Amino acid sequence: MAREKPIPRNRRKLLNRGLLRSRDDDNVKNFSIGLMDIDATIMFYFNNVLQPKVEENGEIVKVPIMYSNPERWDMVQKRGYLLDNKKQLVIPLIVFKRTSIEKDNNLAVDKLNPKDPKLFYTFQKQYTDKNRYDKFSVQQGLNKQKELYSVAVPDYVTLSYDFIIWTSYIEQMNKIVEQIIYSEGSYWGEDGKFKFRTQIDNYTDASELSVNTERLIRTNFTVTLNGYLIPEEFNNVVTTQKKLTPKRIIINDGVGIDLGDLTDGKKDVRVSVSQAGGSPSSLANPITISEGTGVTIGGAGSFNGGVPQTFTFSIGQDVATTSTVQFQNVSASNALHIGATSFEISQREDNKAQVNTDWVVLGDIIAENYIISSSVTHMTTSFSQGNTQFGDSLDDLHSFTGSLDVTGSINLEGETLINQNSLRPMDTYLRKSFVKKSTSITANATASFNAITASAPEQLSATNENDFVFFINGQYMEHDALEIQQAASTFLLKVNSDSIGYDIESDDEIIAMGKFNS
Repeated sequence: MAREKPIPRNRRKLLNRGLLRSRDDDNVKNFSIGLMDIDATIMFYFNNVLQPKVEENGEIVKVPIMYSNPERWDMVQKRGYLLDNKKQLVIPLIVFKRTSIEKDNNLAVDKLNPKDPKLFYTFQKQYTDKNRYDKFSVQQGLNKQKELYSVAVPDYVTLSYDFIIWTSYIEQMNKIVEQIIYSEGSYWGEDGKFKFRTQIDNYTDASELSVNTERLIRTNFTVTLNGYLIPEEFNNVVTTQKKLTPKRIIINDGVGIDLGDLTDGKKDVRVSVSQAGGSPSSLANPITISEGTGVTIGGAGSFNGGVPQTFTFSIGQDVATTSTVQFQNVSASNALHIGATSFEISQREDNKAQVNTDWVVLGDIIAENYIISSSVTHMTTSFSQGNTQFGDSLDDLHSFTGSLDVTGSINLEGETLINQNSLRPMDTYLRKSFVKKSTSITANATASFNAITASAPEQLSATNENDFVFFINGQYMEHDALEIQQAASTFLLKVNSDSIGYDIESDDEIIAMGKFNS
């Protein structure tokens, strides 16, 4: 029988079972607000609050409101009106559609982590069946237990809706628009449920005098709604949590407890400590507070808990992190750490001082001896003015390991590997890069060019096929299948057809780019 593979520990979801509460017998629903709730709020407000009506042929007709799906909205945008199943104009009618959703940055709410939100709104249930007012509860000194529900703070968003109103007459349209204008800026929604503030900037008249021989009065407007969203679940964790306050707190000897965990930070807890079987205003073992080296204590002495007493601890100076502290001597057994980045000064085994970071000196450095260790691989020397001279005779030898970067000019004297005369032809050779086109192709394997290869200076390796790039009909040719040869004033390119995978033909165009003389 197949068995399921265990989930790795790093992928297991850690749950604090101490925070979990059974909600099997709850009548409180999980709090959630979705986009459909906001759309339904607008629909409810028009149908039950505004209740737009028009007079048609001596009768009062309720104007229907309809949320438009993409297909229906596309039909409205193309035709400018809506038809029923009998191909008749639907008048009067109100149609709306949600067009955009944008995060409201004016209300900066950061839950820190949506998988484990830290911001909650807590409300209390007025009655809980956990409280039972009986003689047993009174005898045991049990307090009233509160049933609390914490809901994660939602995300605030701004939604835009496009509305279209159709009527047969301008008088009908005026009454509907007047109702909407009067309610604009208020909170739309059902009493006892969600309500959202709305705003309408302007109304656009898009009336058409004749549509299928009928008058069509049309008005467009956009509603901006300030709403909020919160899912019922996120990563299988319900955003609504149930909590219960303790009925009684018992503290015994040898028991450690964090009172903040019991109260969830909602209430203050005061604990009275007294000697068992003795006076509540005295301690079995009084506390004696004495002064120490460099520390003075105001009110030093014995404290037995009988009367309130204040002790003031002070030293000779302010030692705050922003204060200037002065000592006569500072000794460190290992190292002295300075600054937030732990700048360290320590003593080496040879009794010399050592600094573990760069040393920047704003003034002069005056030393009896200035020694550069052989292990130094990089040294920067700065001079405010004047010249720097290495050696005083031609037989002096100066070795540099690494790169030499010179700004300006280099004057070379004596016998050297590279001098002024050798640098110029080397520079000329390195700069050569010309493009040539083949003049002919023979034997399906050799292309000829009217060109002469450039000769490399003696300091560089001889010119070879790696100094050129070849293209056939705009495609790069691999160097492994190529060989070059200079025959008098003709440059030859020999192609290994087996290696390159194809034969070159007489009408092919071969381009060469590289070290040619001109």
